Amino acid sequence: MRRNIVAGNWKMNCDIPQTYELLDALKEQDITDEVSVIVAPPFTNLQSANQALLDTEILVAAQNMHQESTGAYTGEVSATMLKSVGVEVVILGHSERRAIFGETNALLTAKVNAALENEMTIIFCFGEELSDRKAGSHFDVVRQQLEEGIFHIEKENWNNVILAYEPVWAIGTGETATPDQAQEMHHFIRNTLAEVFDTDVSQDVSILYGGSVKPGNAKEIFGKQDVDGGLIGGAALNAADFTAIINAFE
Repeated sequence: MRRNIVAGNWKMNCDIPQTYELLDALKEQDITDEVSVIVAPPFTNLQSANQALLDTEILVAAQNMHQESTGAYTGEVSATMLKSVGVEVVILGHSERRAIFGETNALLTAKVNAALENEMTIIFCFGEELSDRKAGSHFDVVRQQLEEGIFHIEKENWNNVILAYEPVWAIGTGETATPDQAQEMHHFIRNTLAEVFDTDVSQDVSILYGGSVKPGNAKEIFGKQDVDGGLIGGAALNAADFTAIINAFE
């Protein structure tokens, strides 16, 4: 069911004491209950974060996971391991995983399958490079990432999927897609979902925008018809800023 969501991707930030400090500060904030809130700490902090938030509605997500359940995959973490510490949401396909670690659409297909088999909720990320947008191929790139990464799933599985459009040129750069650019792409995504699946899927799935969202621009971006929230990076590491972004829906 379509809902407003703000998810904070902490990336490789915060040790255990810093995690408790940030979450304690977040719990002290006056956060609207009209928005679903998710935080994604590093693997080492997931269990601590989950325990710290048990008395709240805030969910904890992993930033990644391996596609296999067990095996000789040094340094990797499986869906079953995540669920064993109370984590049932996972971010897949983040642009940094694609660019730095070489994750392909084919690999993401396998990760999507593993997450769904384990009844996890997926935040599936995708988006174009600056060169794609300059070349006018940004719609084609986004459609290909969706088709090859997640459009193989059954209609009923969309209840466990959140989409996150991240123009790569706007992640950690200070650059932000204009609200109209965000709306244009989100509308395209929703129309593509209606074409490939049906209007039920296209109207029910939440589509987040990711890319230098801040307290100062969140309200205008989130005010667009097809933007259902944000996948937040740096601003999620400050409780007051993250709260201001969440409350931008009010």
